[in-house]
Amino acid sequence: MRIRFILGEVASGLRRNSTMALSVVLVTFVSLTFVGAAALTQMQVQQLRDAWYGEVEVSIFLCPENSLYEQCAAGPVSPDQEDDIRGVLEEGSVADIVDEVYYETREEVFENIVGADETGVYSQLEPADLGPVFRVKLTDPEQFQVVADATEGLPGVEEVNDQREVFDELFRFLNAATFIAAGLAAVMMLAAVLLITTTIRLSALSRRRETTIMRMVGSSKSLIQMPFMLEGAVAATLGAVLAIGGLYLSARYFIEDWLHGSIAWVDYVGRDDVWTVAPWLLAIAVGLAALASLATLGRYTRA
Repeated sequence: MRIRFILGEVASGLRRNSTMALSVVLVTFVSLTFVGAAALTQMQVQQLRDAWYGEVEVSIFLCPENSLYEQCAAGPVSPDQEDDIRGVLEEGSVADIVDEVYYETREEVFENIVGADETGVYSQLEPADLGPVFRVKLTDPEQFQVVADATEGLPGVEEVNDQREVFDELFRFLNAATFIAAGLAAVMMLAAVLLITTTIRLSALSRRRETTIMRMVGSSKSLIQMPFMLEGAVAATLGAVLAIGGLYLSARYFIEDWLHGSIAWVDYVGRDDVWTVAPWLLAIAVGLAALASLATLGRYTRA
């Protein structure tokens, strides 16, 4: 009997304040879409970082002939210096974070550079103009600086580079996009809370006579407040469902069809990731509605 009464009151309240309820649905939809987009963007960043950082190497460039670097003033790297550098990598203090060491001769470095050069800028180079390179794979790519500190300054080392620098700009851009989406989501969620609060207050005021009678006949406070709380929860949940649907369709048609068709070598987030985010969006929607309801109905009860 009570359940039927509460559901009837919820339906009546949503019908009386249909415009405000629709506003709550739309604002919640937009705000949670931003929340979901920020979460998916961050998942994409982590996915790319895991995939690409595992492939990157630390490159230790050794001194060639006529190097302009001050640390190469003594001349090109000697075989003994190469052995010392390899010893630091394979047996020194950084050996536990070094996975594998590859040695590229001058000729191999020359072939790689000229082979990848489509502009002809490096066509005048000779193998003797270049120095050999140690390519180092790390067990933890984040430990680049430890290897750099251990090898920079060693005799025969011209420069130490980390290939992660190639991706850092992209990750910075994606992280900035995440923060922007999260900031917009926070603003929109605040708007949703205020709108839910206003909707519940208007609904409560429009039914003041009924609630007064209920208090006079001894109805509990929870029975009086429950329909109003459910109204906000229903509207916010509908907004969350729309947000999940929008993210699902975006993953299906924008990411999996269009983006993956245009740039196929990147591993993108997809519909499965949307389902991972979906329960959190529903929880946030219900939480927002509960927060707004408790704040509003507390004041209403005291009135």
